[in-house]
Amino acid sequence: MNESPEWYQFQEDICSYFRTLGVSAETNVTIQGIRTSHDIDILVKTKFLGQDIVWVIEAKKWKSKVNKLQVLGLRTIIDDIGADKGFIISDKGFQSGAKESTLKTNVQLMTYTELKNLTKELIQSEIIQTYKDRLVLLENRYWSHSKKIRQKYGLRGEIWDYPVNFSGHSLLVTAHLAINSALKNEYPIDLQTHSVEKKGLLIAFSFQELTNWLNLNLNFIDQKILMAEIEMIKNGDFAPDLFAREEIELPINMIGKQISTKKS
Repeated sequence: MNESPEWYQFQEDICSYFRTLGVSAETNVTIQGIRTSHDIDILVKTKFLGQDIVWVIEAKKWKSKVNKLQVLGLRTIIDDIGADKGFIISDKGFQSGAKESTLKTNVQLMTYTELKNLTKELIQSEIIQTYKDRLVLLENRYWSHSKKIRQKYGLRGEIWDYPVNFSGHSLLVTAHLAINSALKNEYPIDLQTHSVEKKGLLIAFSFQELTNWLNLNLNFIDQKILMAEIEMIKNGDFAPDLFAREEIELPINMIGKQISTKKS
C-alpha cells in the first residue's frame, strides 16, 4: 500500500467528500469476500431507490497513469465481495489498456473532479427524496385532523394573529418549497416559517445546511403532531380522516403580504 502523505490526504479527501453527501464512507477497510479478504482504500455505503448500494473506491495518487492490472484487480474485489460498483480515482489519468478493461463492466475510471460531478447530484437527489417521502406522511397526518381540532391542540395558528406561535401548515409548505429548490440546486433557500416556534437556520446556503434544517424541523413537527394526538386520545377527540383535505390554507408565499395588510 502506498503510504505517502499525499496519497493519504487524497484518500481522506475523497472519503470526507462522500460523508458531506450524507452517506457512510470509511478508509482503509478490510472486508471478507467469498474467497479471501481484501484491503480497500475507501468503502462507501448508501441507499438508492430503497436498495443498499456498496461502492469500492481505489485512490491512486500516483506520478504515472493507472494501468490495466489495477483495473483487473478491482474487478476481482468487486466480484468477490458483491459490490455494486468500483471506481479508480487518478488525477494523472489512465493507460489505454486500463480504459479498455472497463468496457461492459461496473468499474469506472475518473478524476476526483469527475467523481464529484457524477455522484453529487445522484446521491443528493436520493437523500432529498427520502425527506420528501417523510414530508408526505407528516402532511397526511396533519391534514387528517379537522381545522377545529388542529386549532384546539396547537397545530394551527391564524396568520392574521401575527406573530403566530406555531403553524404546521406554514412549516410543511416551507419544507416543500425548500425540497423543490434543492432538487433544482437553487441555493440559497429561504427557510422562514413565520412562526415564533422555529428550529435551525432561516436560510440554507448549502445542501448540508438544508438537510440539518429538515432533520430538525421534520422531527419537530412529528413531535408536535404526536403530542397533540396523545392529548386527542385522552380527551376522546382522536378521529383522523386520512382522505380529508377540508380547506386550502393561505399559501406560504402569501404570508408576508397578509402580514403587511394586517399591519397597515
